[in-house]
Amino acid sequence: MALPETGAPWPPPQWAPIYDRIRVDDAWYSGDSRRLARLHGAVQEQPGRRRVWGRREQPAPVRENRLHVPLPGDIATTSADLLFADMPAIRTPDRQTQARIEQLLDEGRVQQTFLGAAEQAAALSGIFLRVTWDKTLAARPLLTVVQPDAAVPEFRFGMLRACTFWEELSSGDGVTVWRHFERHEPGRVVHALYQGTSDNVGRPVPLGEHPATADLVASLDPGGDGQTISTGIPLLTCTYVPNIGPNRQHRGSPIGRSDYAAPLYDLFDALDTVWTSWMRDIRLARARLIVPTGYLRSEGPGKGASFEDREVYEQLNMPPNEKGAAITLNQFDIRVEEHQRSAEAIMRQAAQSAGYSAQSFGLHGQGEAITATESDSRDQRSMVTRKKKAGYWRHAASDMLHVMLWLDAVQFGTAITPERPSVEFGDGVAESEQQTATTLDLLARAGAVSTGTKVRILHPEWDDTEVRAEVAAILAETGAAAPDPVGNFPLAA
Repeated sequence: MALPETGAPWPPPQWAPIYDRIRVDDAWYSGDSRRLARLHGAVQEQPGRRRVWGRREQPAPVRENRLHVPLPGDIATTSADLLFADMPAIRTPDRQTQARIEQLLDEGRVQQTFLGAAEQAAALSGIFLRVTWDKTLAARPLLTVVQPDAAVPEFRFGMLRACTFWEELSSGDGVTVWRHFERHEPGRVVHALYQGTSDNVGRPVPLGEHPATADLVASLDPGGDGQTISTGIPLLTCTYVPNIGPNRQHRGSPIGRSDYAAPLYDLFDALDTVWTSWMRDIRLARARLIVPTGYLRSEGPGKGASFEDREVYEQLNMPPNEKGAAITLNQFDIRVEEHQRSAEAIMRQAAQSAGYSAQSFGLHGQGEAITATESDSRDQRSMVTRKKKAGYWRHAASDMLHVMLWLDAVQFGTAITPERPSVEFGDGVAESEQQTATTLDLLARAGAVSTGTKVRILHPEWDDTEVRAEVAAILAETGAAAPDPVGNFPLAA
């Protein structure tokens, strides 16, 4: 879509179902019990079905006993860790450009940006990456993240050709809603400010009418339409990264699907039910002494009565000389094994449905010893999911890093050749030094690996120059280097 028309409904009707689904995913991702209670309390439950979060929230004086297990957040965090706990290798052919991109990655803390974006993408079905600049903040392009429910993308043949980002700005009266729209097209960014209501975009107004957008006026193109900032490059300065595809609820849509879209909402709710029941057992199993009223010591008018320790007794109104009147210990059993097995079974099924191995969430076997091969096999499902997601991120990251290099050259005058870098993810398996040494030893005995390959396996982060230097040093120390045909050749004498 172009910029919204005056008086158009907001959010756009065609995107309202996607925004609603993101809102559900966001509630589970947040782990906020109040948001979960409001979300499910507003949903009409099926007859005979009762969710732990579907019950009405208790009034303030009453203690809220429902508990939430943050498994949705753990799933999103695990997804991001598998992708960006180790930064992918980013390479360009030109040495000067390579040095500059490494500087941009470090100064811009791009790995942390990717980690946060990947975690939110796993929960919310995808994420938008945007490159912009602000010369008052930094003398370099800025890689930023935009949430999927704050964007209206335009796709053609599954490719992003334009995107309009929007945000609600602060309003003093609580009725008027100010919205800032930022439309990205190849070669330019269009800004607009609208004054409307909660469900209507309202009318466009000058950018200077709100303090949050007033600073943009100085950056607008002179003599233009009063809304446009030229980027100076032919590329689109944003991209969409789907979490994983396809979208099962909106077939044919380029929008990705959340890790929770198996769907896992019933499993999340069941896990919270089990956990709440388990904590209820612990709460009810606190020791109680049933004490006759006559055994209590009066504290005076209006002050009640006590019996040694109020924490461990309950009053029972019966005379102390009545048959059976005695101090009685009452304590319920805690069903630890039943609750633990139920919770682990639910977590295993949720992890599997989300595309991960249970071992990625600390759910191992029954304590039996396993080999390294068995451990890798149990993690296989997580590695497959990681490879799928890495395919989406590899192209999106390469596109945005290319845009950063272009903007760095055009907007900041950096003397580089803005080439599109390659982005390569590792295998995601962190082997111990002993495992690596054993592998290299077996390959060397079989005569199936060169010294250069062994160095690259041991130091995958090194470039070709460092590898050649290390190979030369190894060959010289071991005496395996080629002899000097003039001075050191044996027949020279």
